[in-house]
Amino acid sequence: MPTNFSAGPVRVRVPATSANLGPGFDALGLALGLYDDLAAEVAPGGVRVTVTGQGAGELPDDDRHLVVRAMRAAFDVLGGQPAGLIVECVNRIPQARGLGSSSAAIVAGVLLARALVADGERRLDASAVLRLAAEIEGHPDNVAPCLLGGFTLAWSEPTGARAVSLAVADGVRPTVFVPSERGLTTTARAALPATVPHGDAALTAGRAALLVHALTADPSLLLPATVDRLHQAYRAPGMPGTSALVNALRAAGVAAVVSGAGPTVLALTEPPPSFPVGTDWQIWQLPIDVSGARVARGRLGHAERDPVAAGRKS
Repeated sequence: MPTNFSAGPVRVRVPATSANLGPGFDALGLALGLYDDLAAEVAPGGVRVTVTGQGAGELPDDDRHLVVRAMRAAFDVLGGQPAGLIVECVNRIPQARGLGSSSAAIVAGVLLARALVADGERRLDASAVLRLAAEIEGHPDNVAPCLLGGFTLAWSEPTGARAVSLAVADGVRPTVFVPSERGLTTTARAALPATVPHGDAALTAGRAALLVHALTADPSLLLPATVDRLHQAYRAPGMPGTSALVNALRAAGVAAVVSGAGPTVLALTEPPPSFPVGTDWQIWQLPIDVSGARVARGRLGHAERDPVAAGRKS
C-alpha cells in the first residue's frame, strides 16, 4: 500500500529518563520532567535539521542526525520515504550524560514519522513503536519510560521489547547531579565483566525486586533497595567523581545511584540542604514525568522553542 504523508508539521515532546536505578540493570527506568521539543514536516526534497540548546553546533544537520535516522527506520516500516524532511529540535536533555538523550531522539523520530503518515497509528501501533525504538537503541530501559512515562519495567522477548509503566509513590523526589564531562554508553558497557559472582547476582536480583516495591509503595526502603553489585563498581574507575558522589550521598542516607551509564548521579530521596557538592556539578530537582512522549499537530510555539530546561529547579 502506498504511503500517504500528512500535510503540515507535527511536533513531539519527549522526557529525559534515568535507567537502571541501581540494581535494575537494563530493565528499570524512570521518566523525568526535563524535555526535548521537536517538530517535523515533509519537504519537496533534501533534509534540513536545526538544533537549539543542548548539542547546538555539534550535532549533524542532515541524514546523520539520530532523529532523522530513527524517522527513516520508521518510514521503512510504514511503507515509504518522503522526498525530504525539515526537522527542528529544541534540546534541553544534556547529551551523553546518562539522562536518555539518545533514547529521546529515537522515540521522537519514530513518533514524528508515524504522525506524518496519514494512517501511521494503524500501521505502527504503540507496541510496535516500543519494539522499533528498542531495536534502534539496542535495549529498552530508556525508550520505555520515554514512551510511557512514570516508572517502567522493560524486558525483551523473541518478538521484541515489551514494557509496563507503574505509578510512583509519593515521597520519591528525584534530584540529578549533572557533571560537565560526558560519558559514552559503549565505553561504560565495555567496562563490565562477562560474568559476575553468583552471590552478587542473587543480591542484586533481590534488591531490584525490593526497588519495585520501594518506588511504588514504600519509599522509606529506597536506600537498601538501590544497592547494586552488577555494574556500578565496575564502571567506577572510568568516572571516579561520579562514584565518589554516589558513595558520599549514600553515606549521608540518600538513595543515590549512577544514572544510566553515567556520569550523572540520580538521587531518589532529597539530599540534606547542607550536603557539600563541588562546583563541577549542576543540581536539578526534577518532577517525575507521568505522561511520556506526547504528539500534537502544528509547529513549535514560542515557549517550546525556549532552550532553557523547563520543569527543573537548580
